[in-house]
Amino acid sequence: MPFNLKQLLDQIAAGNLSAAQGAEQIAAEMLAQPVEDLGFARIDHQRAQRQGFPEVILGLGKSPDQIAAIAQRIVARGHTLLVTRADPTAYAAVQAVVPAAVYHDIARAITCRMHEVTAGRGTIVVAAAGTSDLPVAEEAAVTAEVMGNTVDRLFDVGVAGLHRLLREHDRLRSARVIVVVAGMEGALPSVVAGLVSVPVVAVPTSIGYGASFHGLAALLGMLNSCANGVSVVNIDNGFGAGCISSLINHLD
Repeated sequence: MPFNLKQLLDQIAAGNLSAAQGAEQIAAEMLAQPVEDLGFARIDHQRAQRQGFPEVILGLGKSPDQIAAIAQRIVARGHTLLVTRADPTAYAAVQAVVPAAVYHDIARAITCRMHEVTAGRGTIVVAAAGTSDLPVAEEAAVTAEVMGNTVDRLFDVGVAGLHRLLREHDRLRSARVIVVVAGMEGALPSVVAGLVSVPVVAVPTSIGYGASFHGLAALLGMLNSCANGVSVVNIDNGFGAGCISSLINHLD
């Protein structure tokens, strides 16, 4: 299990560990290699200590062998693995060196949870406007789940059939934070935010016809939301939305 300074200090405070033993463990951790150089990548093994979750691998632009090599070293240090934008070929390479790895085909993500993480305080609802938005929505959902959150998926509730969303009002109101994924004109986050009193993380997708400009129309629509409490991530950035929603859900 990765080094946890807070747990170490708690053990010393409880009398289960001497100050000398604690100092020895801290010194050993400081001497451990914080950055591992593979030649083509430098793995930041202290990311979890600074940000609460280990370094995540973006699969785009990397060969399957490169992804597998990075994944193997992350898991070898006892860190939970998350690879985004990965295809089945990359998964096969990762599974060869990390047999416990799991592939999430819709999200295009690879995960391997190495230890339990601190649970989020409530539920994160991930709402998607249409079925075409599911890859981005699932990326957000899988990211939030591997970071220790309970996720409620609410799919195909776009504004073209507003009754589909309104009938799920109780599920929206029960969330601690809501991720809303939409393409086209990107209207759904503004509608959702007008119905709830919790933060809404809006994710524009590149789904839509010509005038959507590959998600730019949705992005601008979300940035100009007339509802309060809406924050916006970049186009197709389900991973970023999952991270932000997890941070919110872990706040006291």
